[in-house]
Amino acid sequence: MQKILAAMAVAGCVGGSATASAQTHYYVYCASDKVEVDSRSPEQMKIARGSGVCQFGQFNYLSDAQSFAQKNFGGPGGKCACK
Repeated sequence: MQKILAAMAVAGCVGGSATASAQTHYYVYCASDKVEVDSRSPEQMKIARGSGVCQFGQFNYLSDAQSFAQKNFGGPGGKCACK
């Protein structure tokens, strides 16, 4: 039994924390007056792009973030403004 539990822990089956912490989020940002879809967190984007960054949305899937950007701003690279 201990060998089975040890094998499950190594495989990431026990507790589910390995999968939960590995969740990637995709964000739609306005940076330098252009729409960007990126997986960097808001904090990482502010470090990379400075204070002129605002977030429009957070998504679990890249396709959802891209669809949101397309529907609302004409896609990545579209014009935007942080207010």
